[in-house]
Parts: sequence; structure tokens; C-alpha cells
Amino acid sequence: MDTQAAQRVAHDGGADLFGVCPFVTSQSVLQGKWAILILHHLAEGPLRFNELLRRMDVAQGTLSKQLKNLEHEGLVRRIVHADGPLRVEYELTDIGLKFRGVLDAIEAWGNDYIEFLRTHDGDDVR
Repeated sequence: MDTQAAQRVAHDGGADLFGVCPFVTSQSVLQGKWAILILHHLAEGPLRFNELLRRMDVAQGTLSKQLKNLEHEGLVRRIVHADGPLRVEYELTDIGLKFRGVLDAIEAWGNDYIEFLRTHDGDDVR
């Protein structure tokens, strides 16, 4: 990012850099408390809504809203199976599948941070 772009980010929070700056774009696409956890579960393969709901401690409406947002952003695909009883599954799209490496990095960093918290027990780290 050049100096002028960095100054614009500092000035207006990066709103005009969506689709230009990878950090602003990623942060915008991954909005919501549950986005990364949903992507983590779907990285294992397609899941039905109720299976996602069982795996996460989240309200039904919140999960529905977050899935719609991830679908709108192109990371998640909603598949309706009409053969037999109606069945809906969610899976990662091609661009969503590319996020698996990021999930692996988040997991590694998260484990490192958990160890950091254990070694700083009682310290004011939050």
C-alpha cells in the first residue's frame, strides 16, 4: 500500500479501499463474530444448517444471517437438494476453499496464544 492509500485508511477507516487493500477487503468480508468459525466447520465439507447449529453455540437467526452474508460475499454456497425431502446444505465455494490455509494459520496462532495465556497466568494480558 502506498503512502497516499495509507493516509486515506487513517482518515476514513478504509471504506473507499474495499476491493483495493487486501486487509480492508478481508476485514469487510469476514464481518461477524461467527464468520471464521463457520468457515472452519465448512472447510471439513458440506453441512446442513442444523448440523452447523449443533456444532456452534449460536442462535438460529444469527447463524442464518451470518450464512447469508457469507453467501453474499461469495465464500459459501447454499445447495438445495430437491430429490426426496427438501434438504439444504452449505459448502465453501472455490474462493472460500482458498481460506483453508488462513484457517490453519489462525489455528496455529490460536494455539500459541493459548500457551502464552497459560504461561502468563495471573498477568494482566486482557
